[in-house]
Amino acid sequence: MPESATTQLSTLIASSHIKSIKAFAWRDLDDAEAGGSEIHADEVLRRWAAAGLAVTLRTSAVAGRPKERERDGYRVVRRSGRYQVFADAFVRGIRRDRRHYDAFVDIWNGVPFLTPVWARRRSVTWLHHVHADMWKMTLGPRLARVGWFLEHRIFPLAYRRTTVCTLSNSSAHEIDERLHLKRVRVIPPGIADKFQTGGSRSDIPLIVAVGRLAPVKRFDLLMHDFAAVHAEIPAARFVVVGEGFLRSDLETLVATLGISHAVTFAGHVSDEELVALYQSAWLVVSRSLREGWGMTLTEAAKCGTPSVATDIAGHRDSVRDGVSGVLVDPYASLASTISRVIADNDLLESLRRGAVAYAGELTWDRTALELFEALASSVHARGRKATSPK
Repeated sequence: MPESATTQLSTLIASSHIKSIKAFAWRDLDDAEAGGSEIHADEVLRRWAAAGLAVTLRTSAVAGRPKERERDGYRVVRRSGRYQVFADAFVRGIRRDRRHYDAFVDIWNGVPFLTPVWARRRSVTWLHHVHADMWKMTLGPRLARVGWFLEHRIFPLAYRRTTVCTLSNSSAHEIDERLHLKRVRVIPPGIADKFQTGGSRSDIPLIVAVGRLAPVKRFDLLMHDFAAVHAEIPAARFVVVGEGFLRSDLETLVATLGISHAVTFAGHVSDEELVALYQSAWLVVSRSLREGWGMTLTEAAKCGTPSVATDIAGHRDSVRDGVSGVLVDPYASLASTISRVIADNDLLESLRRGAVAYAGELTWDRTALELFEALASSVHARGRKATSPK
């Protein structure tokens, strides 16, 4: 009987000279704007720690939270401001970290930590997607041009010889095409065991959208889609899960569109509430313009709920078009597709079966194993053993 991914990971770590690692990320899971990237890091790092690694995660500070904490077996250090964290981590890396850790994980979320500059071949990079148009959505015109130039022209120079791990084949293609990085390894994310079929399906058409209320998610356009669906199917109801600085604007927009009675802004919900929403929904939807994967889509799929989403890099891998959901041109409305799917019982049932089958292929244990294999292969076999982390 073949070994499980968990057993393989423990065996690989025990036979490796890597005993301690430090990961760098912009945000922590406790951050109010934490999303898929932070969930991904937590799912992997907790498994590495359980398998025997000494793991430290360095992020920016979180308002109202302690500077350090233990989470699921690994240590979290949260210091410095949102932008100062990159410079502080770089300086500490040169002065101390490269002597105290065996290997490093650089989570590149718009701005990287430049670990290859000081860690050399002892680091691996996780890059979920190219930010591209996101710079225009979050910064003014001048800063957006600077951000784009750094991402596309300057930062890649430091990562030419570094293994870059991404979530999907479509994101890997963009990383190659836009950043000209060639050492890219595709390792899909998993889906937590808590997401599963069961519960009860809503008696009326229920459409759910989950994500940060940020410009790149394009919830404003999604509200217009909801209004069009509601005009055609008055019984339809919509739930938006997530928080962000755009919430008040979106609530005003919904009122202007005259659909406040049909739209619920649920904010942050518990894991149990999220699972129940996925299980009761007819569809989960995303109008996002940029994603490394689309974790909410595969979470819902494991609960038996298909998706209608934009046809973008990341979504093309998290959704099997016509099997587990339907992809739509990113600059077209989702409304007609949503209405068509929820009005066709045979199509909806077929997509539900396809969603469950596809989601069953994705596990975090496999993801953690493959990411450690990538890290181990990036480190010199005769690398000097580091001293104990301080």
